[in-house]
Order: sequence, then structure tokens, then C-alpha cells
Amino acid sequence: MAAEDTLLRSIGCEQNLLSLPDGSANVTQGDTTVLAAVYGPGEVKMSEEIIDKATLKVIFKPKVGLPGCAEKLQERLLRNTCESVVLATLHPRAGINIILQVIQDSGSLLSCCINAACMALMDSAVPMKCLVSAVTCALTEDGQIVLDPDSKQEKVGNRRSSKVHFCFTVELDFMFSHVVYTPNPDSKQEKVGNRRSSKVHFCFTVELDFMFSHVVYTPKLDKQM
Repeated sequence: MAAEDTLLRSIGCEQNLLSLPDGSANVTQGDTTVLAAVYGPGEVKMSEEIIDKATLKVIFKPKVGLPGCAEKLQERLLRNTCESVVLATLHPRAGINIILQVIQDSGSLLSCCINAACMALMDSAVPMKCLVSAVTCALTEDGQIVLDPDSKQEKVGNRRSSKVHFCFTVELDFMFSHVVYTPNPDSKQEKVGNRRSSKVHFCFTVELDFMFSHVVYTPKLDKQM
């Protein structure tokens, strides 16, 4: 592993940028930039009201266009992460909204979003159990591990590297890992006929209790279903 592969890109953070939200933060990791805003605790729709805790919503907005399936999955991971650390029971029947706007995606986007959400929650003074921090690792074709990869390091030739997102509390308690793997189209072991390999995403709580798994499977095109 080269020495430069173990170094994180420059990290910057600026809080209280926006006047309307209760808290906001702009986080940069290299050229990747995410702007986060937190509204609440405040009123919530009666249909979304929870009696014993606050309703937490996360809205993930890509740089351009409307959010698709990939953005909805990231939204779910971000919501699960925030729900693990926010003390929602202190604000029953209230709502906390977290909006994440991607300004520039140059790699390690999910970890940058988690860090931005944490900084915005701090700025809004929403009570939390602990602070969280996330980092992305990439596994290249030759088996090298790259920390905090940029978009060029995430993509090798025509195949994207395998990526693993790790999230920890300040006390270094493991929260969850999120694996993204795209098979090599030239590999016989990873591609049989027109069928791609399956992808599985795992998520865990702070106490390492299993929360959910998300499986993506593309069947063979000429298979009789």
C-alpha cells in the first residue's frame, strides 16, 4: 500500500451558513462538498406523528436531477445513522428534518454526507447520544486499499472499485458498514451469460445488532421466470 493511499484528503467544515434552518453545515472532503440543513424540533403532520419520540426525516438531493433508487438507498442509510444518535425521545410528537444537498461529488460522497449531517445537528443543538464520523475505503483491482478515494480512484478502467463505507462514533464504536461492489464484466466468475453478480448491503446498530440487509440481484435475461 502506497503512503499516499493511507492519507485522507483535506477536510473543511463551516457551520451556521444558512439563516432559515435551525442548523446548517458545509463539509468538504477534497473536492466533494455537501451542504446540510436541519429544521426542528418543530411541528409535524398528524399522520407522521409518533407519540413517544420525534419523527426524523432525511431528504437527500443530488447535484442535478431528481433522486433515484441509489439516492433513496443513501437516504435510508443516512436516516438510520441519524436515528441511532439523535435523542428523539426528548421531543415526542415533534419533527426533525435533515436536508442534504450535494454541491460536488468527487468521491466518498456517503461518508461526506454523514459528516455533514452530524455537523448540522451540532449546530442546531439537537440532543444527541454521541457524535459520528464516517470514512470510505476502496479496494482496487490489484488488491490495494485506498482511504477516502476520489472519483478517479473509485473508478478503475471500465470497472468501479469495490467501496466500503464505515461509520463510527467519537468513542470509535462501530455503527455500520455499507458495501458497494460492481462486478468485472470480463470475469467469468462474476458474470455468467447475461447475469450480473448479486450485491448485498448490511447495516448494524451501534451495539452491532443486525438492522437490515439490502440485496440487489439481476437475473439472467434469457431465463424463463
